Amino acid sequence: MSAFQNKVVWITGASSGIGEALAKAFAAQDAKLVLSARRIDELQRVKKSLKLKDESVLILPLDLTDTSQIDTLAKQIINTFGRIDILVNNGGISQRSLTKDTPLNIDRRIMEVNFFGNVAVTKSVLPYMLKQKSGHIVTTSSIAGKFGFYFRSAYSASKHALHGFYESLRMEIYNDNVKVLLVCPGKIHTHISLNAITEDGGKHSKMDNSTEKGLSAEACAQQILNGIKTNKEEIFIGGKELRAVLVKRLFPKLFSTLIRRQKSE
Repeated sequence: MSAFQNKVVWITGASSGIGEALAKAFAAQDAKLVLSARRIDELQRVKKSLKLKDESVLILPLDLTDTSQIDTLAKQIINTFGRIDILVNNGGISQRSLTKDTPLNIDRRIMEVNFFGNVAVTKSVLPYMLKQKSGHIVTTSSIAGKFGFYFRSAYSASKHALHGFYESLRMEIYNDNVKVLLVCPGKIHTHISLNAITEDGGKHSKMDNSTEKGLSAEACAQQILNGIKTNKEEIFIGGKELRAVLVKRLFPKLFSTLIRRQKSE
């Protein structure tokens, strides 16, 4: 019997990349899935690719910039499946623009999606998990949540904010059998750079070289499932870029020198 068999898993950002890979990985473990993202056609595509019965997959379109309907979506999941076992906050957007060129409304947009939208979904699910005395909240952060980088000031800020929020939440609900996992991917081969927004709010529409050479989304998803099964609190996924986190912690001055030499893409 799989560790995730019949578990109800809500995945945001499920229409592509890590979210889609997670949907397939959980489906292979016979979980019941709730798939959310803005593009319903892409969610339908993902659903069709899963080897699950139709009644085991619920599609709930979600725009993280509009939090007004999130409580209603959570209630719909409870009405359909009776519980929510795992929430994977994976939806988000990246950035490719210099701080000096980026208007405040773009900074706010990134924070609204990556932080406030994320937190709103968690707050809608949390009462149910506390009531059932079990649950797992998984949030996709980034190694950019550990240090800043070129062209990603608001993105990095939004990921830093997630760590402060979820580390605090983890302490508050520790005795309620609700666990919190922060996932910090490095370079993962997805469309994150293609869909990143620029200073005018448009798409970057360019694949970063380092992202193109990154770890597959499927391998990333498997590591996330392993992190959930082993009750990890924080995991880092990627390649040699992950060394930067340790260097910054142990040798901050050296880190500052080295990171400035890195290519911005």
